[in-house]
Amino acid sequence: MSDASGPTVRPFPALPAGFRFGAATAAYQIEGAHDEDGRGPSIWDTFSHTPGRTLGGATGDIACDHYHRHREDIALLRGLGVDGYRFSIAWSRLLPRGTGPVNAKGLDFYDRLIDELLAAGIAPAVTLYHWDLPQALEDRGGWRVRETAEAFAQYAALAAERYGDRVERWITLNEPYCSAFVGYAEGRHAPGAQEGSGALAAAHHLLVAHGLAVRELRAAGAREVGITLNLDRLHAASDRPGDLAALRRAEVLHNEVWTEPLLAGRYPGHEAETWSGLADGPWRRPGDLEVIGEPLDFLGINYYRPVTVAAAPHRTDDPELRTAVDIGVAETDPYGTRHTTMGWPVVPAALTELLLDLHARHPRLPPVWITENGSAEDDTVAPDGRVHDTDRIAYLADHLTAVADAVTAGADVRGYFAWSLLDNFEWARGYGQRFGLVHVDYTSLTRTPKDSYDWYRGLITAHRARTEESTP
Repeated sequence: MSDASGPTVRPFPALPAGFRFGAATAAYQIEGAHDEDGRGPSIWDTFSHTPGRTLGGATGDIACDHYHRHREDIALLRGLGVDGYRFSIAWSRLLPRGTGPVNAKGLDFYDRLIDELLAAGIAPAVTLYHWDLPQALEDRGGWRVRETAEAFAQYAALAAERYGDRVERWITLNEPYCSAFVGYAEGRHAPGAQEGSGALAAAHHLLVAHGLAVRELRAAGAREVGITLNLDRLHAASDRPGDLAALRRAEVLHNEVWTEPLLAGRYPGHEAETWSGLADGPWRRPGDLEVIGEPLDFLGINYYRPVTVAAAPHRTDDPELRTAVDIGVAETDPYGTRHTTMGWPVVPAALTELLLDLHARHPRLPPVWITENGSAEDDTVAPDGRVHDTDRIAYLADHLTAVADAVTAGADVRGYFAWSLLDNFEWARGYGQRFGLVHVDYTSLTRTPKDSYDWYRGLITAHRARTEESTP
Protein backbone atom coordinates (compact mmCIF):
# COMPACT_ATOMS: atom_id res chain seq x y z
CA MET A 1 0.00 0.00 0.00
CA SER A 2 1.20 3.51 -0.72
CA ASP A 3 -0.55 6.84 -0.75
CA ALA A 4 0.19 10.49 -0.02
CA SER A 5 1.71 9.41 3.29
CA GLY A 6 4.89 8.43 1.47
CA PRO A 7 6.75 5.11 1.43
CA THR A 8 5.04 1.75 1.49
CA VAL A 9 4.75 0.42 5.03
CA ARG A 10 2.11 -2.21 5.83
CA PRO A 11 -1.50 -2.64 4.78
CA PHE A 12 -4.06 -0.97 6.98
CA PRO A 13 -5.01 -3.44 9.74
CA ALA A 14 -8.53 -4.83 9.62
CA LEU A 15 -10.46 -3.81 12.72
CA PRO A 16 -14.14 -4.57 13.40
CA ALA A 17 -17.08 -2.39 12.46
CA GLY A 18 -17.78 0.12 15.21
CA PHE A 19 -14.11 0.39 16.20
CA ARG A 20 -13.35 4.05 16.84
CA PHE A 21 -10.27 6.14 16.25
CA GLY A 22 -9.07 9.27 17.98
CA ALA A 23 -6.11 11.35 19.02
CA ALA A 24 -5.04 12.41 22.51
CA THR A 25 -3.36 15.30 24.36
CA ALA A 26 -3.00 16.55 27.94
CA ALA A 27 -3.62 20.02 29.33
CA TYR A 28 -0.23 20.93 30.78
CA GLN A 29 1.57 19.56 27.73
CA ILE A 30 -0.23 21.77 25.20
CA GLU A 31 -2.35 24.54 26.70
CA GLY A 32 0.13 27.16 27.84
CA ALA A 33 -1.56 30.29 29.26
CA HIS A 34 -0.24 29.14 32.62
CA ASP A 35 -1.17 32.31 34.47
CA GLU A 36 -4.03 33.65 32.36
CA ASP A 37 -7.74 34.03 33.06
CA GLY A 38 -7.56 32.95 36.68
CA ARG A 39 -5.74 29.64 36.32
CA GLY A 40 -3.90 28.66 39.49
CA PRO A 41 -0.46 27.03 39.61
CA SER A 42 -0.12 23.26 39.46
CA ILE A 43 2.66 21.01 40.72
CA TRP A 44 4.06 20.94 37.18
CA ASP A 45 4.35 24.73 37.13
CA THR A 46 6.34 24.55 40.35
CA PHE A 47 8.40 21.55 39.26
CA SER A 48 9.29 22.86 35.82
CA HIS A 49 10.29 26.24 37.24
CA THR A 50 12.69 24.58 39.69
CA PRO A 51 16.23 24.59 38.26
CA GLY A 52 17.50 21.19 37.16
CA ARG A 53 14.13 19.45 37.06
CA THR A 54 13.45 19.51 33.30
CA LEU A 55 15.64 19.25 30.22
CA GLY A 56 17.00 22.69 29.44
CA GLY A 57 14.75 24.27 32.07
CA ALA A 58 11.72 23.82 29.81
CA THR A 59 8.28 24.70 31.16
CA GLY A 60 4.69 24.46 29.99
CA ASP A 61 4.17 28.21 30.28
CA ILE A 62 3.46 28.47 26.53
CA ALA A 63 3.77 24.87 25.29
CA CYS A 64 1.69 24.69 22.07
CA ASP A 65 -0.46 27.67 23.08
CA HIS A 66 -3.53 25.49 22.61
CA TYR A 67 -5.46 27.76 24.97
CA HIS A 68 -5.41 30.46 22.29
CA ARG A 69 -5.16 28.19 19.23
CA HIS A 70 -7.67 25.48 20.04
CA ARG A 71 -9.78 26.26 16.96
CA GLU A 72 -6.77 25.60 14.74
CA ASP A 73 -6.19 22.31 16.56
CA ILE A 74 -9.83 21.29 16.20
CA ALA A 75 -9.51 21.93 12.48
CA LEU A 76 -6.56 19.52 12.45
CA LEU A 77 -8.68 16.92 14.25
CA ARG A 78 -11.48 17.44 11.76
CA GLY A 79 -8.98 16.98 8.93
CA LEU A 80 -7.91 13.65 10.43
CA GLY A 81 -11.49 12.45 10.47
CA VAL A 82 -11.23 11.11 14.01
CA ASP A 83 -14.27 9.88 15.91
CA GLY A 84 -13.08 11.27 19.22
CA TYR A 85 -10.56 13.51 20.94
CA ARG A 86 -9.12 12.68 24.33
CA PHE A 87 -8.01 15.76 26.25
CA SER A 88 -7.60 16.64 29.90
CA ILE A 89 -9.06 19.43 31.98
CA ALA A 90 -6.58 21.44 34.03
CA TRP A 91 -7.96 21.12 37.57
CA SER A 92 -6.42 24.45 38.59
CA ARG A 93 -8.06 26.21 35.64
CA LEU A 94 -11.47 25.37 37.11
CA LEU A 95 -10.52 25.53 40.79
CA PRO A 96 -7.35 27.61 41.17
CA ARG A 97 -6.72 26.31 44.69
CA GLY A 98 -8.11 22.83 44.10
CA THR A 99 -11.19 23.59 46.18
CA GLY A 100 -13.19 26.69 46.98
CA PRO A 101 -14.07 29.46 44.51
CA VAL A 102 -14.74 28.38 40.93
CA ASN A 103 -12.99 30.16 38.06
CA ALA A 104 -15.70 31.08 35.54
CA LYS A 105 -13.24 31.79 32.74
CA GLY A 106 -11.77 28.33 33.11
CA LEU A 107 -15.20 26.73 32.91
CA ASP A 108 -15.94 28.80 29.82
CA PHE A 109 -12.79 27.68 28.02
CA TYR A 110 -13.74 24.00 28.18
CA ASP A 111 -17.32 24.88 27.25
CA ARG A 112 -15.99 26.40 24.04
CA LEU A 113 -13.66 23.50 23.39
CA ILE A 114 -16.37 20.87 23.89
CA ASP A 115 -18.98 22.73 21.85
CA GLU A 116 -16.57 23.26 18.96
CA LEU A 117 -15.53 19.61 19.00
CA LEU A 118 -19.17 18.54 18.81
CA ALA A 119 -19.82 21.00 15.99
CA ALA A 120 -16.94 19.30 14.12
CA GLY A 121 -18.51 15.86 14.68
CA ILE A 122 -15.86 14.81 17.23
CA ALA A 123 -16.82 13.14 20.51
CA PRO A 124 -15.02 14.57 23.59
CA ALA A 125 -13.31 12.07 25.89
CA VAL A 126 -12.35 13.97 29.04
CA THR A 127 -9.52 13.04 31.39
CA LEU A 128 -10.04 14.70 34.74
CA TYR A 129 -6.50 14.25 36.04
CA HIS A 130 -3.38 14.09 33.88
CA TRP A 131 -0.77 14.74 36.59
CA ASP A 132 -1.32 18.51 37.15
CA LEU A 133 -2.42 18.66 40.79
CA PRO A 134 -3.18 22.20 42.00
CA GLN A 135 -0.14 23.36 43.96
CA ALA A 136 -2.36 24.53 46.81
CA LEU A 137 -3.42 20.92 47.42
CA GLU A 138 0.18 19.70 47.29
CA ASP A 139 1.01 22.30 49.89
CA ARG A 140 -1.58 20.63 52.14
CA GLY A 141 -0.13 17.14 51.63
CA GLY A 142 -0.95 16.29 48.03
CA TRP A 143 -1.85 12.71 47.21
CA ARG A 144 -0.29 11.56 50.47
CA VAL A 145 -3.48 12.64 52.29
CA ARG A 146 -7.09 11.57 51.91
CA GLU A 147 -8.33 15.15 51.73
CA THR A 148 -6.95 15.37 48.18
CA ALA A 149 -9.07 12.39 47.13
CA GLU A 150 -12.13 14.08 48.60
CA ALA A 151 -11.24 17.34 46.81
CA PHE A 152 -10.92 15.40 43.55
CA ALA A 153 -14.45 14.06 43.98
CA GLN A 154 -15.75 17.62 44.39
CA TYR A 155 -13.87 18.67 41.26
CA ALA A 156 -15.31 15.70 39.34
CA ALA A 157 -18.82 16.69 40.43
CA LEU A 158 -18.25 20.26 39.22
CA ALA A 159 -16.98 19.10 35.82
CA ALA A 160 -19.80 16.58 35.41
CA GLU A 161 -22.45 19.15 36.28
CA ARG A 162 -21.05 21.60 33.75
CA TYR A 163 -20.10 19.30 30.86
CA GLY A 164 -21.88 16.01 31.47
CA ASP A 165 -24.65 16.66 28.95
CA ARG A 166 -22.05 16.79 26.14
CA VAL A 167 -19.18 14.49 27.16
CA GLU A 168 -19.45 10.93 25.94
CA ARG A 169 -16.59 9.37 27.91
CA TRP A 170 -14.94 10.29 31.22
CA ILE A 171 -11.50 9.11 32.36
CA THR A 172 -10.87 9.78 36.03
CA LEU A 173 -7.08 9.40 36.20
CA ASN A 174 -4.27 9.03 33.70
CA GLU A 175 -1.45 6.66 34.65
CA PRO A 176 -1.68 6.81 38.44
CA TYR A 177 1.54 4.75 38.52
CA CYS A 178 3.44 7.82 37.32
CA SER A 179 1.62 10.16 39.69
CA ALA A 180 2.38 7.98 42.71
CA PHE A 181 5.73 6.33 42.06
CA VAL A 182 7.49 8.56 39.54
CA GLY A 183 6.27 11.68 41.34
CA TYR A 184 6.46 10.72 45.02
CA ALA A 185 9.17 8.02 45.12
CA GLU A 186 11.57 8.44 42.18
CA GLY A 187 11.22 12.22 42.13
CA ARG A 188 11.58 12.40 38.35
CA HIS A 189 8.12 13.96 37.96
CA ALA A 190 6.21 16.54 39.95
CA PRO A 191 6.13 17.05 42.87
CA GLY A 192 9.66 15.64 42.84
CA ALA A 193 9.46 13.78 46.18
CA GLN A 194 11.53 10.74 47.15
CA GLU A 195 9.49 8.91 49.74
CA GLY A 196 8.42 5.37 50.45
CA SER A 197 5.31 5.56 52.59
CA GLY A 198 4.34 8.82 50.88
CA ALA A 199 4.33 7.10 47.48
CA LEU A 200 2.31 4.13 48.70
CA ALA A 201 -0.17 6.45 50.42
CA ALA A 202 -0.40 8.43 47.18
CA ALA A 203 -1.12 5.27 45.18
CA HIS A 204 -3.94 4.33 47.53
CA HIS A 205 -5.45 7.81 47.69
CA LEU A 206 -5.40 8.05 43.89
CA LEU A 207 -7.48 4.87 43.77
CA VAL A 208 -9.86 6.20 46.42
CA ALA A 209 -10.12 9.44 44.45
CA HIS A 210 -11.02 7.46 41.37
CA GLY A 211 -13.77 5.55 43.15
CA LEU A 212 -15.25 8.67 44.73
CA ALA A 213 -15.17 10.43 41.36
CA VAL A 214 -16.91 7.50 39.66
CA ARG A 215 -19.75 7.87 42.16
CA GLU A 216 -20.02 11.60 41.50
CA LEU A 217 -19.95 11.13 37.73
CA ARG A 218 -22.63 8.45 37.83
CA ALA A 219 -24.79 10.59 40.10
CA ALA A 220 -24.57 13.32 37.47
CA GLY A 221 -25.70 10.93 34.73
CA ALA A 222 -22.32 10.35 33.04
CA ARG A 223 -22.62 8.07 30.03
CA GLU A 224 -19.35 6.12 30.27
CA VAL A 225 -16.76 6.22 33.06
CA GLY A 226 -13.34 4.59 33.22
CA ILE A 227 -9.71 5.00 34.20
CA THR A 228 -6.48 4.88 32.18
CA LEU A 229 -3.57 2.71 33.36
CA ASN A 230 -0.09 2.35 31.90
CA LEU A 231 0.11 -1.39 32.45
CA ASP A 232 3.36 -3.07 31.44
CA ARG A 233 3.83 -6.36 29.67
CA LEU A 234 6.53 -7.80 31.93
CA HIS A 235 8.91 -10.69 31.33
CA ALA A 236 11.62 -12.25 33.50
CA ALA A 237 15.16 -12.11 32.16
CA SER A 238 15.55 -15.83 32.87
CA ASP A 239 13.96 -18.79 34.64
CA ARG A 240 16.29 -18.42 37.61
CA PRO A 241 14.40 -18.17 40.94
CA GLY A 242 15.74 -14.70 41.67
CA ASP A 243 14.56 -13.31 38.34
CA LEU A 244 11.14 -14.95 38.71
CA ALA A 245 10.79 -13.45 42.19
CA ALA A 246 11.79 -10.06 40.74
CA LEU A 247 9.08 -10.48 38.12
CA ARG A 248 6.48 -11.07 40.86
CA ARG A 249 7.55 -7.90 42.65
CA ALA A 250 7.53 -5.92 39.42
CA GLU A 251 4.02 -7.17 38.60
CA VAL A 252 2.84 -5.76 41.92
CA LEU A 253 4.55 -2.41 41.50
CA HIS A 254 3.69 -1.83 37.84
CA ASN A 255 0.33 -3.54 37.44
CA GLU A 256 -1.38 -5.28 40.33
CA VAL A 257 -1.45 -2.32 42.71
CA TRP A 258 -4.05 -0.95 40.27
CA THR A 259 -5.73 -3.94 38.62
CA GLU A 260 -6.37 -6.00 41.74
CA PRO A 261 -8.36 -3.35 43.67
CA LEU A 262 -10.08 -2.03 40.53
CA LEU A 263 -10.97 -5.33 38.85
CA ALA A 264 -10.85 -8.00 41.56
CA GLY A 265 -11.81 -6.18 44.77
CA ARG A 266 -8.61 -7.04 46.63
CA TYR A 267 -5.08 -5.86 47.29
CA PRO A 268 -2.17 -7.59 45.48
CA GLY A 269 -1.31 -11.03 46.78
CA HIS A 270 2.47 -10.44 46.79
CA GLU A 271 2.41 -6.93 48.24
CA ALA A 272 4.00 -7.94 51.56
CA GLU A 273 6.91 -9.52 49.69
CA THR A 274 7.21 -6.43 47.50
CA TRP A 275 6.80 -3.66 50.05
CA SER A 276 7.68 -5.34 53.34
CA GLY A 277 6.22 -3.57 56.37
CA LEU A 278 4.74 -0.71 54.34
CA ALA A 279 2.35 -2.90 52.38
CA ASP A 280 -0.71 -2.38 54.59
CA GLY A 281 -0.33 1.22 55.70
CA PRO A 282 -2.56 3.36 57.91
CA TRP A 283 -3.87 5.16 54.82
CA ARG A 284 -6.14 2.18 54.15
CA ARG A 285 -9.56 2.33 55.77
CA PRO A 286 -12.46 -0.11 56.03
CA GLY A 287 -14.70 0.21 53.00
CA ASP A 288 -11.99 1.58 50.69
CA LEU A 289 -11.98 -1.47 48.43
CA GLU A 290 -15.70 -1.07 47.88
CA VAL A 291 -15.16 2.55 46.83
CA ILE A 292 -12.22 1.72 44.58
CA GLY A 293 -14.05 -1.18 42.95
CA GLU A 294 -16.98 0.83 41.59
CA PRO A 295 -17.91 -0.84 38.28
CA LEU A 296 -16.23 0.58 35.18
CA ASP A 297 -17.71 1.06 31.73
CA PHE A 298 -14.27 0.73 30.15
CA LEU A 299 -10.59 0.44 31.00
CA GLY A 300 -8.10 2.68 29.21
CA ILE A 301 -4.68 1.23 28.46
CA ASN A 302 -1.60 3.28 27.55
CA TYR A 303 1.07 1.15 25.89
CA TYR A 304 4.47 2.03 24.44
CA ARG A 305 6.91 -0.84 25.10
CA PRO A 306 7.40 -4.07 27.10
CA VAL A 307 9.72 -4.45 30.10
CA THR A 308 12.06 -7.32 30.97
CA VAL A 309 13.26 -7.48 34.58
CA ALA A 310 15.97 -9.25 36.55
CA ALA A 311 16.91 -9.47 40.21
CA ALA A 312 19.30 -6.71 41.22
CA PRO A 313 20.90 -5.23 44.36
CA HIS A 314 19.04 -2.38 46.01
CA ARG A 315 20.19 1.01 44.75
CA THR A 316 19.82 2.82 48.06
CA ASP A 317 20.22 2.23 51.78
CA ASP A 318 17.15 4.36 52.52
CA PRO A 319 14.70 1.92 54.15
CA GLU A 320 11.71 3.93 52.93
CA LEU A 321 12.71 3.90 49.29
CA ARG A 322 13.82 0.26 49.45
CA THR A 323 10.24 -0.66 50.22
CA ALA A 324 8.58 1.53 47.57
CA VAL A 325 10.20 1.56 44.13
CA ASP A 326 13.66 0.17 44.93
CA ILE A 327 12.37 -3.39 45.15
CA GLY A 328 15.47 -5.26 43.99
CA VAL A 329 14.58 -5.20 40.31
CA ALA A 330 16.50 -3.96 37.28
CA GLU A 331 15.17 -3.50 33.76
CA THR A 332 17.15 -5.23 31.02
CA ASP A 333 16.97 -4.78 27.25
CA PRO A 334 17.10 -8.09 25.38
CA TYR A 335 15.12 -6.72 22.44
CA GLY A 336 16.97 -6.88 19.15
CA THR A 337 14.74 -4.28 17.60
CA ARG A 338 14.52 -0.62 16.74
CA HIS A 339 14.16 1.83 19.64
CA THR A 340 12.34 5.15 19.59
CA THR A 341 14.14 8.32 20.61
CA MET A 342 12.80 7.75 24.13
CA GLY A 343 15.02 4.64 24.17
CA TRP A 344 12.00 2.33 24.16
CA PRO A 345 12.08 -0.93 22.18
CA VAL A 346 9.46 -1.35 19.49
CA VAL A 347 7.71 -4.68 20.23
CA PRO A 348 4.10 -4.59 18.93
CA ALA A 349 3.40 -8.24 19.78
CA ALA A 350 3.74 -7.38 23.47
CA LEU A 351 0.61 -5.25 23.18
CA THR A 352 -1.32 -8.27 21.92
CA GLU A 353 0.05 -10.30 24.83
CA LEU A 354 -0.88 -7.61 27.34
CA LEU A 355 -4.46 -7.37 26.10
CA LEU A 356 -4.98 -11.15 26.03
CA ASP A 357 -3.38 -11.60 29.46
CA LEU A 358 -5.73 -9.00 30.94
CA HIS A 359 -8.68 -10.73 29.28
CA ALA A 360 -7.62 -14.10 30.75
CA ARG A 361 -6.86 -12.85 34.27
CA HIS A 362 -9.86 -10.66 34.97
CA PRO A 363 -13.39 -11.98 34.45
CA ARG A 364 -14.72 -8.53 35.42
CA LEU A 365 -12.64 -6.77 32.77
CA PRO A 366 -14.79 -4.15 31.04
CA PRO A 367 -14.30 -3.21 27.36
CA VAL A 368 -10.83 -1.81 26.71
CA TRP A 369 -9.76 1.35 24.91
CA ILE A 370 -6.19 2.04 23.89
CA THR A 371 -6.04 5.58 25.23
CA GLU A 372 -2.40 6.24 24.27
CA ASN A 373 -0.01 4.65 21.82
CA GLY A 374 2.61 6.29 19.67
CA SER A 375 6.32 6.87 19.15
CA ALA A 376 8.83 9.64 19.68
CA GLU A 377 10.98 10.10 16.58
CA ASP A 378 13.70 12.43 15.34
CA ASP A 379 11.37 14.59 13.27
CA THR A 380 12.54 17.48 11.13
CA VAL A 381 10.81 19.58 8.50
CA ALA A 382 12.33 18.62 5.13
CA PRO A 383 13.14 21.11 2.35
CA ASP A 384 9.80 20.24 0.73
CA GLY A 385 8.04 21.52 3.86
CA ARG A 386 6.97 18.04 4.97
CA VAL A 387 7.88 15.79 7.89
CA HIS A 388 8.60 12.31 6.50
CA ASP A 389 8.16 10.22 9.66
CA THR A 390 8.24 6.75 8.12
CA ASP A 391 9.25 5.09 11.40
CA ARG A 392 6.18 6.49 13.15
CA ILE A 393 3.90 5.23 10.39
CA ALA A 394 5.39 1.75 10.75
CA TYR A 395 5.00 1.94 14.54
CA LEU A 396 1.33 2.91 14.33
CA ALA A 397 0.57 0.33 11.64
CA ASP A 398 2.24 -2.47 13.56
CA HIS A 399 0.61 -1.61 16.87
CA LEU A 400 -2.84 -1.30 15.35
CA THR A 401 -2.22 -4.70 13.79
CA ALA A 402 -1.33 -5.96 17.28
CA VAL A 403 -4.68 -4.62 18.53
CA ALA A 404 -6.48 -6.32 15.64
CA ASP A 405 -4.72 -9.60 16.49
CA ALA A 406 -5.90 -9.32 20.10
CA VAL A 407 -9.47 -8.62 18.99
CA THR A 408 -9.38 -11.65 16.68
CA ALA A 409 -8.20 -13.77 19.63
CA GLY A 410 -11.09 -12.61 21.83
CA ALA A 411 -10.08 -9.32 23.49
CA ASP A 412 -12.85 -6.71 23.65
CA VAL A 413 -11.08 -3.57 22.43
CA ARG A 414 -13.39 -0.77 21.29
CA GLY A 415 -11.11 2.06 20.19
CA TYR A 416 -7.66 3.61 19.80
CA PHE A 417 -6.32 7.09 20.55
CA ALA A 418 -3.00 7.94 18.92
CA TRP A 419 -0.53 9.78 21.13
CA SER A 420 -0.33 12.53 20.27
CA LEU A 421 -2.13 15.01 18.07
CA LEU A 422 0.66 17.57 18.55
CA ASP A 423 4.31 17.61 19.46
CA ASN A 424 4.30 18.95 23.00
CA PHE A 425 5.98 19.42 26.37
CA GLU A 426 7.17 15.92 27.25
CA TRP A 427 7.31 16.42 31.02
CA ALA A 428 10.83 16.22 32.49
CA ARG A 429 12.23 15.67 28.99
CA GLY A 430 11.03 19.12 27.99
CA TYR A 431 10.73 19.68 24.25
CA GLY A 432 13.37 17.13 23.26
CA GLN A 433 10.92 14.36 22.28
CA ARG A 434 8.33 14.59 19.51
CA PHE A 435 5.31 12.26 19.57
CA GLY A 436 2.90 14.27 17.42
CA LEU A 437 1.06 13.52 14.22
CA VAL A 438 1.49 17.27 13.77
CA HIS A 439 4.88 18.98 14.02
CA VAL A 440 5.00 22.11 16.19
CA ASP A 441 7.68 24.76 15.71
CA TYR A 442 8.11 25.91 19.30
CA THR A 443 9.30 29.37 18.25
CA SER A 444 6.59 30.29 15.73
CA LEU A 445 4.05 27.69 17.00
CA THR A 446 3.37 26.78 13.36
CA ARG A 447 1.61 23.43 12.98
CA THR A 448 2.76 21.15 10.13
CA PRO A 449 0.95 17.82 9.61
CA LYS A 450 3.44 14.97 9.24
CA ASP A 451 3.23 12.05 6.82
CA SER A 452 1.85 10.02 9.74
CA TYR A 453 -1.09 12.44 9.93
CA ASP A 454 -1.94 11.61 6.31
CA TRP A 455 -1.45 7.90 6.92
CA TYR A 456 -3.73 7.89 9.96
CA ARG A 457 -6.36 9.84 8.05
CA GLY A 458 -6.14 7.25 5.26
CA LEU A 459 -6.52 4.42 7.76
CA ILE A 460 -9.67 5.97 9.24
CA THR A 461 -11.15 6.60 5.79
CA ALA A 462 -10.38 3.07 4.61
CA HIS A 463 -11.79 1.54 7.80
CA ARG A 464 -15.08 3.38 7.40
CA ALA A 465 -15.38 2.46 3.73
CA ARG A 466 -14.64 -1.21 4.42
CA THR A 467 -16.96 -1.58 7.41
CA GLU A 468 -19.80 0.36 5.80
CA GLU A 469 -19.61 -1.83 2.71
CA SER A 470 -19.74 -4.98 4.88
CA THR A 471 -22.70 -3.79 6.95
CA PRO A 472 -26.00 -5.25 5.69
